[in-house]
Amino acid sequence: MIEAELKARVHAPEAVMRELDKLAEARVEVYRDTYYDRPDGSLDNAHQELRVRTVHGADSTRTVLTYKGAAVDEASGSKPEHETGVEDADVAHAILCGLGYVPVIAFEKRCRNYNFTARGREMLATLVRVPEVDGTFLELETLVDKADVHGALADVRAVLLELGISEDDLTRETYTSAVAAQRA
Repeated sequence: MIEAELKARVHAPEAVMRELDKLAEARVEVYRDTYYDRPDGSLDNAHQELRVRTVHGADSTRTVLTYKGAAVDEASGSKPEHETGVEDADVAHAILCGLGYVPVIAFEKRCRNYNFTARGREMLATLVRVPEVDGTFLELETLVDKADVHGALADVRAVLLELGISEDDLTRETYTSAVAAQRA
């Protein structure tokens, strides 16, 4: 599946949150992400990602292992995504290190997630704050087959407009590069 996603800087987070609260009940979660690469940086050079994410919610904690392939749509950066639950985060980290992967960067994201249906698609909107990065971001995504990426992105853009997010607010900046820049 392809994660057809757009990300934007949010200039009025409270207003966007009020609009999202009309669409769905929020799930407040803290993500602890660790990104891995080969020692030669070949995953990053191929625009691929390998991540272990532990999600701490109000009532539970879960861990997922995610691989994202190279972008299939350059304008949005939408990528194929493969994700699976992991029973034990420490074991997942040990397996990846045992296979020769090295942790490249780890950081925290504070998220407010909304699952809803819009334009006939299941969508996930996530308001994001990364303590090390200035600003609030909105990620809006839907999972689709490769043939439907452009149609899905058009629907995502339309929903963003309804939420008060303009095309000028869109960004391709990654959290990993923003955090790395802050730490440099």
